[in-house]
Amino acid sequence: MYSYQVVEFGKPLERRDYPTPKPAGTEVVVRLAGCGVCHSDLHLADGFFDLGGGKRITLADRGTKLPFTPGHEMVGEVEALGPEASGVRPGDRRIVFPWIGCGTCESCAAGEETLCPNPRFLGARRDGGYATHIVVPHAKYLVAYGDVPEDLAATYACSGITAFSALKKIPKTTARECLVMIGAGGVGTAGILLVSAVHEAKLIVADVDAKKRETAMKSNRVAAAVDPAKPEAVKQVLELTGGIGAAGAIDFVGAPASAQFGLDAIRRGGTLVSVGLYGGAVPVSLPLLPMRSVNWRGSYVGTLAEMHEMMGHILGGKVPRMPIEPRPLAAANGAMSDLRAGRVNGRVVLKPALDPK
Repeated sequence: MYSYQVVEFGKPLERRDYPTPKPAGTEVVVRLAGCGVCHSDLHLADGFFDLGGGKRITLADRGTKLPFTPGHEMVGEVEALGPEASGVRPGDRRIVFPWIGCGTCESCAAGEETLCPNPRFLGARRDGGYATHIVVPHAKYLVAYGDVPEDLAATYACSGITAFSALKKIPKTTARECLVMIGAGGVGTAGILLVSAVHEAKLIVADVDAKKRETAMKSNRVAAAVDPAKPEAVKQVLELTGGIGAAGAIDFVGAPASAQFGLDAIRRGGTLVSVGLYGGAVPVSLPLLPMRSVNWRGSYVGTLAEMHEMMGHILGGKVPRMPIEPRPLAAANGAMSDLRAGRVNGRVVLKPALDPK
C-alpha cells in the first residue's frame, strides 16, 4: 500500500510505501476507492489551529505524530477481516465512518463518540484516507450507501454528516422562517442540499464569492444570497425576515467576521451554530447574550446514529447531489492548494485508481 503523508508540518505531502496491513481482532481492512479533500485536512497539514489573540493549538499538542496520513471522507471495498470481525464480507462496498471514540468512556457508551476525550478519529488522530488502504477498528463503522455514486458517498462521512448534525442543532423551523448559512463551500453546499431533510425554513446563503452565491441560488430552497463582507449585509437579512432576523444561522467558515455576522443576523431567541475551523476569536458583548436570549453552540461533525439517519434520507431520494470532481490520489497536494485558494466548487475526491501505473 501507499499513502500521501504529512512528513513535516507546513510542507507538501510525500508519498510513502508500507506493507498492506493485516487486520487483528474486530478490525476490518478496506481498500480505498476514494477520499474527499476537506478544509480540516489543511489545518492538519499546517500542524495547528488558530485560536485567535496570538494563541494556537498544535497537532503535536493533540498527540499527532509524524508521518501522518490525512483524509477522513473515505469510501471503499472490504478486503480483509480480523478473526473476531463480523457484519461485513470481502467485496462489500462501504462508507468509512471516521469519528471513532475510545469505546470505553461515558460519551462513547452514550453514542456521542465525537465528545470522547481520547478519540481515535481516522484522518485526524489516526492515519486516514489519503492512501490505498485503511484499518477500521470495527465493522459497525462501515456504512452501506446503496446506489449512491461511489465518489459522492465518500463525502457524506464529513461534509454530509457535519452539515446534517449542525442543522439538527437548530430547533425545528416553519416555512415562514429563514435560516442563514454562512459559507457555500463543500460543507455549506451539503447543508443547502440536506436542509429539506430537517427544516421547512427557506435559506439565505452568505458567501464572499460571487460564483458560490450564484450556484447557491440554483437551489429552490435558497431565497436569497448575500455578500457578508458588504456593510449592508445584515440589513439585507433583516429586510428578508420582516425585520426580526433569522431563526438560526450556521457558520461553516469559523472566522471572526463570519461568526459576528451570524450573531448579528439571528433574531432574539435564535441559534447560531459554529462549525468552521478557519480560526480566530470574537469579542462578545456579554450582556447582549441574555438580553437577546440567543443560543450559540458548537457542532463537530456528527454521530454514527446521525450518519445512519442521514443516509436514510439520502437513500430515500430526498437529497439532491453535490458536484464532485475526481482526481488522482497522487494529485493530493494540488487539490489541497486549490481548496485553500477557494478554487473548488463542491468536493474533490482523491482516487488511487486514477494514479499513474
